[in-house]
Amino acid sequence: MGWEIGITPSSVLVGHLLVQESTSPALLLNEVLLFLIGTSFALLVNLYMPSREKAIQSYHLQVEEKLKDILLRFKYYLSRGDGRNQAQLVDQLDKLLDEALKLVYLDHSDHLFHQTDYHIHYFEMRQRQSRILRNMAQQINTCHLAASESLILAQLFSKIAAQLSQTNPAHDLLDDIERYLQVFRNRSLPKTREEFETRATLLQLLREAETFIQVKVDFYQKYGN
Repeated sequence: MGWEIGITPSSVLVGHLLVQESTSPALLLNEVLLFLIGTSFALLVNLYMPSREKAIQSYHLQVEEKLKDILLRFKYYLSRGDGRNQAQLVDQLDKLLDEALKLVYLDHSDHLFHQTDYHIHYFEMRQRQSRILRNMAQQINTCHLAASESLILAQLFSKIAAQLSQTNPAHDLLDDIERYLQVFRNRSLPKTREEFETRATLLQLLREAETFIQVKVDFYQKYGN
């Protein structure tokens, strides 16, 4: 039943019975009372365990700011047609998310009644988005053409960056993605091999952006309420 934490106190109580070599009603009652006293004291202490909610909320803000920085950096590269980057901001985001999850897991284990399941799911959702951003950073490295499609996608990244709040369901962004896809479909075919390769990369980036947003939409539908 997942009660591994009860092995230690149960072993102590059973040890008392083994030492006494008896299971008399009086001895069993004594062990039950010891168990109730210990459990009651543990629950009392748990009620006064200090909350880390303020620190956790600070990580929420830091993660969203870092995500915004990454998306705006993508916008900058696409606007200039210069894809050189080492995904340093993504590395910083990953480190920030690791720190946040360690704190949330610790807070979760320290409290019986005040649970932090939402925060765990939130930061795990952001980790999935971080992996998508890393793939996108690698793809942007191959973009060396200041194409009109690059400018269109740069505008999308700017819009996503402006709507990163954890309270934003992000449904409208999926509609925007579909409109951008339609724009790509209606544009004239590329004239050179370089334009073709860049167009293919930009289309892949658009699909990655769609997945990035869908991860947030799925999270909000499940935990947003």
